[in-house]
Amino acid sequence: MLPDHFLLLFAAGLLAGAMNAAAGGGSFVTLPSLVFAGVPSVAANATSTVALWPGTLASAYAYRHDAKPFGHVSMRVMLAVMIAGGFTGAMLLLYTPSSTFDHIIPWLLLFGALVFTFGPRANAWLRRFVHIGPRTVVVVQFFLGTYAGYFGGAVGIMMMAAWSLLGVTDIRAMSAARMLLVGAANSVAVVIFTVSRLVWWPQMIVMMGAGIVGGYFGARVARRLPPAQIRVGISIVSFLMTAAVFYRELKT
Repeated sequence: MLPDHFLLLFAAGLLAGAMNAAAGGGSFVTLPSLVFAGVPSVAANATSTVALWPGTLASAYAYRHDAKPFGHVSMRVMLAVMIAGGFTGAMLLLYTPSSTFDHIIPWLLLFGALVFTFGPRANAWLRRFVHIGPRTVVVVQFFLGTYAGYFGGAVGIMMMAAWSLLGVTDIRAMSAARMLLVGAANSVAVVIFTVSRLVWWPQMIVMMGAGIVGGYFGARVARRLPPAQIRVGISIVSFLMTAAVFYRELKT
C-alpha cells in the first residue's frame, strides 16, 4: 500500500465513521476511496462492508432494547428475512465480475445518494396515498436485505420509508430496528466475503481503525449540529463522490 493510498483510506475512514455516527452514508466514501486506491471494485465493496461492520454492530448493540415489532410482523421474522436477503446479496456480489461491477458502481452510488437526499420528502408525499400490509413489508424486507448484502448505500432510509408506509411512527423504534437488521445482513455478508477471500486486509484495517476514531468524534459533533445541516453535508459529500466515480468511469 502506497503512502498516498494510506492517507486516502485513513481520511475516508475518518469521514465515513463520522457520517455513519451522524446519519449514515459512510459507504459513499469508503467504496470509491478503495477503488481509487487500486482495489478491484468487487473486493473494494467487500472490504468496505467489513471495515464499516464493527460500527454497525456496535450501534445495533446499543439500540438492542429499543427495537420493537411492527404491526403483526415480529422482529424474529424480520431478522430471519434480513439474514436471508443479506446472504442472497452477498452471493450475488461474489459472482459479479469486477468488470461488470465497475459499470454498476456509479449508478448504485447515484441511486443511494438520491434516496438519502430526497427519500424522506418523497416518503412523506407517498404516505398520503399508499399504505401497505405486514406481508408486503416482509417481501420488501427481503429485497432490502439483498440490497444491503450487495451494496447497501442508504438502505436504512429505505427501510424506514417502507415501515412508515405500514403506519409506524415511532422514530426511535425504527432507528433501533434499522441498525439491528442492517447489522444482521452485514454480519452474513462479512462471513461470506471473508471466507471467499475478497477482503484486502491491510486496507480494511486502516479504514476500520480510522472509522472507529471518526465515529467517536463524529457522534460528539453531531450532537451539537442541527440534523438538517448534517443531512445536507452528507448529501453533498455523497454526490461529490458519485461524480468522481462517474468521471473515472468515463476516462477508462
